Amino acid sequence: MEKQYFKVGYVSDSALPEMTREDLLKLTHINVAFGHVRQDEIVTEHLKQIDAIHTIKRENPGLKVLLSVGGWSAGGFSEAASTEEGRQKMAASAVRVIRTLPFDGIDLDWEYPCYGEAEIASSPSDKQNFTLLLCAIREALDAQGSEDDCHYLLTIAAGADQYYIDGTEMDKVQQYLDYVQLMTYDMRGGFQVLTGHHTNLYTPTGDLFRISTDASVRMFVRAGVPKNKIVIGAAFYSRKWNSVPNRNNGLHQMAGSAGGYGPSFTELDAEYINKKDYIRYWDSEACAPFLFNGSTFISYEDEQSLRCKCEYVMSQGLAGIMFWEYSCDETHRLLNAINEGLLK
Repeated sequence: MEKQYFKVGYVSDSALPEMTREDLLKLTHINVAFGHVRQDEIVTEHLKQIDAIHTIKRENPGLKVLLSVGGWSAGGFSEAASTEEGRQKMAASAVRVIRTLPFDGIDLDWEYPCYGEAEIASSPSDKQNFTLLLCAIREALDAQGSEDDCHYLLTIAAGADQYYIDGTEMDKVQQYLDYVQLMTYDMRGGFQVLTGHHTNLYTPTGDLFRISTDASVRMFVRAGVPKNKIVIGAAFYSRKWNSVPNRNNGLHQMAGSAGGYGPSFTELDAEYINKKDYIRYWDSEACAPFLFNGSTFISYEDEQSLRCKCEYVMSQGLAGIMFWEYSCDETHRLLNAINEGLLK
């Protein structure tokens, strides 16, 4: 029997009505972004497109739809996880979500246990409490699943570098999860003025920051996560640096700005790639494209880099690929590349 690889798309609540039937058929899972944590409970009242979720599930019964809870600067996790009462309250709210809405599971996107850089509450005890929280949610979902004669999914989005390993107990955490999604994007950018690839497969020569998709996978395997539970990340958007010295086509240069969010792939295709003096370059070591016009450097993902990631997933025995975020590619070419690449 041919192995089915996971093709997971993060979709903002507002973008759900835009999803085409063709694209839905190419996905195995979608993560609806985002639920929030308020007073130790998962809340969904702010979601505007519940009707669209019902329609998607009705027309695509084999597609798994999860509620992704959290995101950058979304707090409430540390507080909920800090007590047994809080953990049980959050677990009960997870069950309420899957009983009252057409979700097949919960995806936790806590950015990040033990770290407060996103201006959310954090504590050194998050490391153990995260494990206990996931255990509580897993037990609650399994109990409901036994009643409903089905399996409800529990997944996480994990930071790609060593800091996330240090702030969690991944060898224990993984046993409660169906799979772990590595956010192998934004690996360079917002905190760095040194230009580089933000979603590269490998680390190229001359890169001071050694993180890459491959390095991240190896870190998580060493930390105790089975390869067949690892989903790697792809980016449907770019990172951009300004005032970049015109050396080495702008790669690995100290810029005049940190690498803020750049254009979506839709915009890149329409206005940037080999247009307006922007030249596309391919880094064969990193398996990553980039753009440079003499002063602005843009790191992004395209069909070629995604083919490399698909081949990597298959050769390494990983679970699949996920991406952020669906509405960033109105050309539909990137999802098509993932779908075709994982059908081989």
